[in-house]
Amino acid sequence: MIYADNAATTKMSREAVAAMLPYFEEYYGNPSSLYAFGQKAKEDLEDARKRIASCLGADPREILFTSGGSEADNQAIMSAAHSGAAKGKKHIISTAMEHHAVLHTLDKLKKQGFEVTLLDVHENGIVTAEEVRNAIREDTCLVTVMYANNEIGTIQPVGEIGAVCRERGVLFHTDAVQAAGHLPIDVKAQNIDMLSLSAHKFHGPKGIGVLYARRGVLLETLISGGAQERGKRAGTENLAAVMGMAKALEIACSNMERNAERMTAMRDRLIEGLDRIPYGELNGDRVHRLPGNVNFCFEGIEGESLLLLLDDKGICASSGSACTSGSLDPSHVLLAIGRPHEVAHGSLRLSIGEDVTEEEIDYMIAAVTDVVTYLRNMSPFWRDLVNGKRRHVFSE
Repeated sequence: MIYADNAATTKMSREAVAAMLPYFEEYYGNPSSLYAFGQKAKEDLEDARKRIASCLGADPREILFTSGGSEADNQAIMSAAHSGAAKGKKHIISTAMEHHAVLHTLDKLKKQGFEVTLLDVHENGIVTAEEVRNAIREDTCLVTVMYANNEIGTIQPVGEIGAVCRERGVLFHTDAVQAAGHLPIDVKAQNIDMLSLSAHKFHGPKGIGVLYARRGVLLETLISGGAQERGKRAGTENLAAVMGMAKALEIACSNMERNAERMTAMRDRLIEGLDRIPYGELNGDRVHRLPGNVNFCFEGIEGESLLLLLDDKGICASSGSACTSGSLDPSHVLLAIGRPHEVAHGSLRLSIGEDVTEEEIDYMIAAVTDVVTYLRNMSPFWRDLVNGKRRHVFSE
């Protein structure tokens, strides 16, 4: 089997698993307990918080543990919105290609009377800092732009956007779920006020994540109960998962440069091979993209059939976000960059890992080529394209 869906989730590293095991059987105390056994758990929890903060250029007191990226996105956006509303500011800026954890939260806020501006992105999936600057108004309370897109891998100029927001006195949040552990993050240097990440995207466990919130940013409590996480997120901390996340993030950050160099070379080899398939196009920017992300659209095929036949060939892939895998609608990200509906339905995302080999890359190129050809030979839509009854969207 070739696993090429690392954007959906990654295999846990052995080091992360090893870091978790003692907290299931040996140090299983509740960090809120006053006796020494509980305080040992508390000390380890705070040590992990400090290590994670170091990876992000943050202060440990700015790190809040959550159940993952979606919860962190929700808390960041709701907090900034309601804080802004108290000052008469009810305008939020985002982009049309954010993760649904962001977009659905913004939809909820629109029902509460907030005005949301979704910036269009260019064909390569990038929004510029100048476009953000032009959209900011006197009543803008938040700008939320993802660091790297989960479908097409486009990397946004978050440092430049953060600088604009800091200059204009507007809070800046970035969904860094795909970026953390794969791209450099320095929340202070990049003027990031709030940031979301999830451990299972960088070989940590599922169900644990982080919300970074700069000191001075007021957070709204979404889960009420106990006084954990400075009263901002009730519930006994998942200590084992936190320890696994801290170890996984440390390893990812220490190996980031080496991994990125190797994965970029493999990614470009895969792009070059798939580029040879007629009437197909790469989605997203060729240069400003995640090291392991490859996303193509192919005319004349349907994405679900492509995935099932690739599965038969031992390749795990996706057509977009794992969070919308049950939807029959075309990707909102592909529509945002201008892909027509009929082409957006024929998308393929291959997100490779650090251990992928040249042989696996070449096998994927051959397999995708074979499957696309097979599906086109069966497709009435493709016959219409070949016979000139329909016009091609892409060039050969």
